Amino acid sequence: MLRYLAGMIFFLNVASALAGDVSASRIAQNDGASPAAGQPAKPGQPVNMAPVNMAEVAVGDHWTYEVRDEITGAVVRTQKVIVTDISGSQVATRLDVTETGRSGSMVFDKSWNVLRDGPNRYSPNSGTGVQSPLKRDAQWKIIADEVNGNNGNVWKIAVNSRVTGQESVTTKAGTFQTYTIETTQAVRSTKDPTANTQVSIRTWFSPEVNHWVRRKIVRRERGLTVRNETVELVEYGRKEVQ
Repeated sequence: MLRYLAGMIFFLNVASALAGDVSASRIAQNDGASPAAGQPAKPGQPVNMAPVNMAEVAVGDHWTYEVRDEITGAVVRTQKVIVTDISGSQVATRLDVTETGRSGSMVFDKSWNVLRDGPNRYSPNSGTGVQSPLKRDAQWKIIADEVNGNNGNVWKIAVNSRVTGQESVTTKAGTFQTYTIETTQAVRSTKDPTANTQVSIRTWFSPEVNHWVRRKIVRRERGLTVRNETVELVEYGRKEVQ
């Protein structure tokens, strides 16, 4: 359940989330972007990427993340999310985890709500995406079902999101103007109502790259913290047109 939040995720989260419950050493250099003016970054300094218009998602778009365990302070994995197919409003992605060589798959809508994560299906969606138009104090809510296709387990999910402001964020991938979004999830098992999970997600979303450049995820089960991770963008790009 909610694999995308961990380790893509995503994947994550899973997958993603995935899925990682996803995670964000780099996997590959950006195919569609390069250091500004061809100058390599100094150690410890962010790489300023050339502008890439990724407002409309396309096959081959990719984002690489480092995932830090805030409990230990260690970077625990590097994950790359790649768009593999687009059909109507559905966006299929593959999550490659560098350290293990393993891959997962997730399907999103174009607002980056999870629709499918392995055997898990979300109806109508996970509610963890980004609703347009983004503006301060915009809010959205959703009640969703998560169904595991392997064992039939069902979870009820209540999601609340609010845009709290705008921030400039610098990562290894560059400096981005972002919207900050606070999201809370309350998850309840239909088989065991006492098995409650609360997830808090703070997202820094960049319209420029059509994805989050940082995400902080805290998960609590029965009131105790079991996961505290930060997912941060280190590389991104678009497939070059031949």
